[in-house]
Amino acid sequence: MIAPGFEEFLARCRVAAEDLQRDRIRLWMPGPDVFDRATGTTTPGPPTADYYTGQARVKPVAAASGEEVVAADRPVTLTDFEVSVPWAATVTGRPVPGAVVDVLTSPDSRMVGLRMWVTSIEFNSFATAWRIRAEVRS
Repeated sequence: MIAPGFEEFLARCRVAAEDLQRDRIRLWMPGPDVFDRATGTTTPGPPTADYYTGQARVKPVAAASGEEVVAADRPVTLTDFEVSVPWAATVTGRPVPGAVVDVLTSPDSRMVGLRMWVTSIEFNSFATAWRIRAEVRS
């Protein structure tokens, strides 16, 4: 049984969480990769879904050490981030791993342009924000 006043307390906590969400992101699903023969580069295809654009909090996961892996015969460092979106955010669908998070604006100008790939999405009715785990691949 939920204690009396809990819903009001949770609502205040969600407002406080939104006060920390000072970044602006775009959450979208890329289409199949596109290979450019002239440059030899591969880029994500045009979006197949545009889930959300709006405020968020983007922060590195404290325990993330930057795992090094090999992809396409070259070393890649994976750095984990947590992206918190307002609890009441309106999204156009349920994002899945493989979706992309782009940081559009941030008080920390070094984060602008950061691209992350979604690895998991957390659902929880007692949460103060909607949390998405993502990784930067550099």
